Formats: sequence, structure tokens, C-alpha cells
Amino acid sequence: MAADRLRALLRSLPRPRSVRARAATAAALVMAMVLAVGGAWLYVTLTDNLLDNTQDRTELAARKVAGTTGALPRHLPQPAGGVDVVVVLGPRGQPLAGTGPDPAAGAAELAGFRPGPGKQASSKVLPKTAASDQRSLAVVVRADSPQGTRYVYAITALADLNDATRALGMTLLAGGPLLMALAAVIAWAVTGLALRPVEAIRAELASVTASALDRRVPDPKGKDEITLLARTVNRTLDRLEQAVSRQRQFTADASHELRNPIAALRTELEVALLAAEAPESAASVRQALDAAVRLQRIADDLLLLARLDTQPAPAGAPADLALLCAEDIARRRSPRVPLVLDAAVPVPVRGDAVQLERLLANLVDNALRHASGEVRLSAVVEPATGQAVLRVADDGPGIPPEAAEQVFERFARLHAARHRQSGGTGLGLAIARDIARAHGGSLRVEPSARGALLVARFPTRGV
Repeated sequence: MAADRLRALLRSLPRPRSVRARAATAAALVMAMVLAVGGAWLYVTLTDNLLDNTQDRTELAARKVAGTTGALPRHLPQPAGGVDVVVVLGPRGQPLAGTGPDPAAGAAELAGFRPGPGKQASSKVLPKTAASDQRSLAVVVRADSPQGTRYVYAITALADLNDATRALGMTLLAGGPLLMALAAVIAWAVTGLALRPVEAIRAELASVTASALDRRVPDPKGKDEITLLARTVNRTLDRLEQAVSRQRQFTADASHELRNPIAALRTELEVALLAAEAPESAASVRQALDAAVRLQRIADDLLLLARLDTQPAPAGAPADLALLCAEDIARRRSPRVPLVLDAAVPVPVRGDAVQLERLLANLVDNALRHASGEVRLSAVVEPATGQAVLRVADDGPGIPPEAAEQVFERFARLHAARHRQSGGTGLGLAIARDIARAHGGSLRVEPSARGALLVARFPTRGV
């Protein structure tokens, strides 16, 4: 259960998203593991060395007393080498001699500690007691003398060991976070330097669009993986540009070659319609003529899209969006629903007036197909952004939010049957957006209380 709770806690922790953050986090965790393993190894090594040194000094003090062959004085002199206490006990545990004012002190606790069978000396670490607040190392040596078997105990407080391990722990606790932070900072900086070419590649790749396929990512001119990535991306962009160029050329050629046969077919059908006498024949010819007209529109739209894809940005001639709206309304003799214009002052932009007229006509045609009561046009210059804004709104069923981008795709049909009946080709909004982008602007669907609202924005710098 504890392991499950730990895993759930780790999963709930926020994870770094960027590569630099992950590298810095990994470096900090690695440093923490190194400090933990290294600290444990250093603690064990330091403890063993200090215990060995203390045991050697303590055993030496005990053997010096055990080597005395004569009778021992009741009070032994204080041993050298930092040993604290020496006590001599008889075979039955009775105190014979010792250092300090009371040689018999602690004899009862030491009486049960004797060398094992076949051993002359033994040692162990004594725990803390009420009389001593720290551990001690006790060494016992068995000595045979004319007076009988004696057991010499030497005891050394492990103050040096405790101080050393305490200092080691404090050093790791104080320096560990600093070392982890230093490792994270170094990993962050090094990863940033290593990823700088990747960021340059990403920024340049983001600027590659359908109208700017000739752009290439920078080549670091090295032999590492990033250089190979840059060159692979550039080769991929070369192939993409060639494929798109062939597709555009095919579309332009096919549309251009189809215009004359379609125009001839339309002419023949119009003549046949005039000559048709039977109502059934006239109806069939009229349906064929409508299909030919629709096919001609599709060919013209495809040719225009191919030109928009390949031609450079339009020349910067002055134009007035408000005037273009008024002219478009005037050209429509009897629209299906009324067209209302909100434009009190001129709205100057710079671009190709013919293309801007086509953009406006496509937006109005789209609105007329779906409006139920009216279509409202407005052209203003926004004071906050300084952009020229063209809005075309209808009071029809509107565009669902999830389809706000789909309607600008080529041959996109949200309501296929209605489009065919009303003569739409599915290319009008795609052409309008391409024209807006060619003029440095944008075209998108914006929220509306009723119906659909399409908004085109154009820069006004240099107008």
C-alpha cells in the first residue's frame, strides 16, 4: 500500500515540459543519487577507519596492563593514547584494579564480556548509558599470571567518531542542495547552448508556409546530430517544394486546358437550349447547361488558386474597402435578401483591387447562400490596432465553432446538398483567405450572436 501511495504521489507531481527543464531535473536527481551513494560509502569507510584506529589504541592500552607480571596496584595510572578507562577483573568478575577514583565502577556491566573460546582478546561497542551520553569501544584481553587469570578491560569513548560522522552528515545536508542546484544550473546552461541551433531550426521551420516553401533552416556546419537534423530537414523541404510545385503546375495547366472545352460546351448547350422545342428536352439541356456553368466556375477558381499560390505578393496600389463594398452591392441588381452597408468613412488599404473585389464577392456570395433575412457588410479602421477590418455577417444557421477552420479548406462542404443546389464550388472561402494572406492580412470566423460572421483584417501601414 505504501508503494502504491508513493507511485500515485510521483504521478501527481508536475513534470517538466521543456528539454532544458528535464535535463536540469535529471542532473539534480543524478547529483542527489551520487551524494547519497557517495555519502553512505564515505560514512561506512570513515566509521571503519576510526573504529580500527580506536580499537588498536584501546587494545594496546589493555595489553600493556595485561603484560604486567607482578601484583597490580589498586589504582592504575591513566593510560595514554586517548583511552579513558582501564579495569582489571578476576575470573569471577571481582574488581582487582582500575583507573579513576573508583576502580570497581562498571565492573558488573563488564563481567559478562569475555573473549570467546580460543581467543585472547575481544572487542565490542558499548551503547549509551545513563552515566555516558555517547557510545564507547571496549576491548578485553585475557592475561595469565602467577596470581591467576585476569581480564583487562580498556574503554575509549567514541567522541571522535561521533564528531566526525556528525560533521559529515552536516556537510552533506548543507552542501547537498547547493551541489544539486549547481548541477541543475550547469545542465540548464549546457542544454541551452546545445539546443540553440535546434531553436533556430524550429523558428525558421515555423516560417515555412505554402507561399514560402523556398525557405530553409540554418545549417550549423558541424558533424553532430543537430547538423544531420538540419540537413535532413532541408532535403525534406526540397522534396516538398518540388512536389507542391508540380501539383500547382498540374492544377494550373489542367484548369487552363479545361477552360476552352468547357466554354465551347457551354456555348453549344446554350444554342441547344434556344433550339429545343419539347419541354422535356429543354429541361434536360438546362440541367446540362447548369452543370457546365458550375464546371466552368470550378475551373476558373482552381486556376485562380494556382495563381495565388505561385505569384508574388500583389502590388501595393491604394484601394478603399468601403468603396469596394458599395460597388459590390450596386452590381447586385436583385439579391435574394437585402444587403446593408455600415461604412461612414473611407477605409484605405494597399493591394490589388481586383483580388480584393474577388475576396469581397466570395464572402457576400457565401453569406447570401445562407442568410434568411439580410446580409450586413461593414468596413472600419480599428483605432486600437490600426488595421482595416472588413466584416460580412448573415443571419443564417451560422458556422459551428468546431468547423471554424474547416470552412476555409478547399472543397470543404458543411452542407453538401445545399451547396450543389445553390451553385457553390467549395472554393470561395479558400480563395478569400488566400487573397487576405497574400495582402498580409487574415480571414477567420468570429463569434456571432446569430448567423455567421467572417472578418478580414488588413494592415494599413504605408497607406
